[in-house]
Amino acid sequence: MNPSLERAAPIAFGLLGLLLWQGAVSLLHVPSYVLPGPIAIVAAFWSDRLSLLISLLSTIGITAAALLAAASLGMILALAMAASRLARAAIQPWAVVLQVTPVVAIAPLIIIWVDQQFAALVVCATIVAFFPVLSNTAAGLAATPPELADLFRLNGASRSQTLFLLRLPAALPYFLAGLRIAGTLALVGAVVAEFVASSGGFASGLAGRILEAGYRLEIPRMFAALTLLAIAGILIYAALGWFERALLRRYGAAS
Repeated sequence: MNPSLERAAPIAFGLLGLLLWQGAVSLLHVPSYVLPGPIAIVAAFWSDRLSLLISLLSTIGITAAALLAAASLGMILALAMAASRLARAAIQPWAVVLQVTPVVAIAPLIIIWVDQQFAALVVCATIVAFFPVLSNTAAGLAATPPELADLFRLNGASRSQTLFLLRLPAALPYFLAGLRIAGTLALVGAVVAEFVASSGGFASGLAGRILEAGYRLEIPRMFAALTLLAIAGILIYAALGWFERALLRRYGAAS
């Protein structure tokens, strides 16, 4: 298939969906407070673009900080688990506990314990995002080719040389795949935390704008905020995918 045609397919499919959506809303005279059409959503965004974009920047800032924290935490814990079976036994169950605990249930406690709004939201988003980095990196470190590990051992390589010259490069594709998943999860975690914080009147992110629009029955404005979140998620995923391909190409490991 032509690569250009393949890249244009999702855009064309999306435009077709928007045309059908607008046509159905117009023909059936659906009120905008039930289901606004794309034109009403664009108009709502344009009339409140400054507030929505500032809120988007706030959410993106929390997401970026959480992604950085999740990548660092996941990498450090994965290295500890790879270095010691005792550390693996101690860390793995608690990592799973954090992963399966709904962040919406513990976010109010974190917001109370962390006496700083931005830091509290970053902690919530980090809890949601760090597990893919941890599990993927740990799997990558454990998947080092045994023949290469034997070669390093026969040549008298130290543990640090084996780690930095063999195991970490072998785990790089796994780490980057986990980072790509963590990027979108960090956005989800940031929005969930903002929803919880907004119920107390604290957050200024897009979740706060969505709640505010819902209370006022400004449904087109709510859809505009949701659309910005969807676009942000797509861009984060695409940017991390580009970063992954560039880094793997740089080190000759691209698939």
